[in-house]
Amino acid sequence: MPDLDELIRQAQAQVRRMLPGGGGMGGAGGRSLALMAVLVVGLWGASGVFRVQPDELGVVMRFGAFTRMAGPGLNYHIPWPVEQVRTPRVTRINRIDIGFRGDGDLPAGARITSARDVLEESLMLTGDENIVDIDFTVFWRIRDAADFLFNTRNAEQTIKSAAESVMREVIGRTPIQPAMNEARAQIEQAVRAGTQAILDQYHAGVEITQVQAQKTDPPAAVIEAFNDVQRAGSDRERARNEAQSYRNDIVPRARGEAQRLVQEATGYRESQVAKARGEASRFTSVLEAYNLAQDITLRRLYLETMEEILRRNPKLVVDDRLQGVLPLLNLNPGDGQPLPGRPAPAAPATPPARANMGSGR
Repeated sequence: MPDLDELIRQAQAQVRRMLPGGGGMGGAGGRSLALMAVLVVGLWGASGVFRVQPDELGVVMRFGAFTRMAGPGLNYHIPWPVEQVRTPRVTRINRIDIGFRGDGDLPAGARITSARDVLEESLMLTGDENIVDIDFTVFWRIRDAADFLFNTRNAEQTIKSAAESVMREVIGRTPIQPAMNEARAQIEQAVRAGTQAILDQYHAGVEITQVQAQKTDPPAAVIEAFNDVQRAGSDRERARNEAQSYRNDIVPRARGEAQRLVQEATGYRESQVAKARGEASRFTSVLEAYNLAQDITLRRLYLETMEEILRRNPKLVVDDRLQGVLPLLNLNPGDGQPLPGRPAPAAPATPPARANMGSGR
């Protein structure tokens, strides 16, 4: 590699050959130096032209301090060392993975086909004192280029630390079951809002566009035990539902049966009370009739009683005053056929008793 001093000498010799008169110090030489100075100043001034791409925003700094913004297109600034320009991409959506890392450095938005866990970031304590392994991604963009460049030294690390801190806080208030299932959307929204609030306090000039949970599982070391607990909980819930179903079936039937028994008992009570009242009323009427005509009432009672007795028993009439003929009248002739208009008598277990009807009875 040629020596630096040698390169400088060669450049000076080349410039002398280009100048008229071989680079002497006469009048022509002075004009040549002036022309060269103008050329150098022109090149220095032209170096202040810069281009801002459509997805960028130009931030002009004068001696390191923010001066103004430059929009997309051709712009100009005082060349270095007076002013400098930085052009961050303000429309690009960036991503930060927390809890896992992809293979290699992938640009934001690229699909990660394989990843490795970072347990010191992903293991978190839930509200019911369980441990959950959660991986999530934070998507962000530059909202204020000046704040982004001058208020944070390492914007990505700041976003990552803030998002991880908020995620741990939100998971610490949430039980493990909702965190793994129905509460994931609420957790993502809470983490996005909390992270944005912290970055706004820092005036980081960053907008969090989305927080996306990639995985929410128990730790790999205890996942089998966790699944056993889940199955036991499912069995308990199923048994509880079956018991509730049985209760919903048997209790209304028991209540219906009890109501039926109550109704039957009430009906029986009403019938017995009515019957007793009827008997009492009949007895009262008989007593009143007896008090008015005792002989007639006694005879009527006797006849009604005998009619009831004779209706249920076989009947034989014996008259001792009859001579020369068989003093026996069988009121059940034949082979036990009943008399016309009478029900068939029951077969007696003993010979029928004789009813002796006296002349005065």
